[in-house]
Amino acid sequence: MHERLSKTGGAAYVSVNKALVTQASSAIPVVPLYISLLYKVMKEKGLHEGCIEQIQRLFATRLYGSGELLLDAGGRIRVDDWEMKAEVQSAVEKLWPQVTTENLKAISDFEGYQKEFLKLFGFGLPGVDYDAEADPMQVSGKPAEI
Repeated sequence: MHERLSKTGGAAYVSVNKALVTQASSAIPVVPLYISLLYKVMKEKGLHEGCIEQIQRLFATRLYGSGELLLDAGGRIRVDDWEMKAEVQSAVEKLWPQVTTENLKAISDFEGYQKEFLKLFGFGLPGVDYDAEADPMQVSGKPAEI
């Protein structure tokens, strides 16, 4: 695709992003545990980014930043650089063998992971009364036409 687009002045790139809470990542065994540990470490180090912040950094500092576009050996843009820092990976690696059912919430950011997971499906949002009665035939405050 890059070759085809370059003929008209365009370009195509692949970006490698940080582990984030998505429907896909949540379905892969042990990835939620990794993300929970990673988020704790990255938040403690002031390096945590959510989906929006990471994509903003991709555009602002990689695609449209000043200077040359930095690509890895495979021609990819790396926005997982903060996650892959040796100090971050080392901290996650130290926590991994310590995790038990009893201490999961204490040594990881399981709560943060869970909040992000619920938001994927429209739950856990502030200001929403999830216990309120709802009319399934009503759309946008107006009764739906059948």
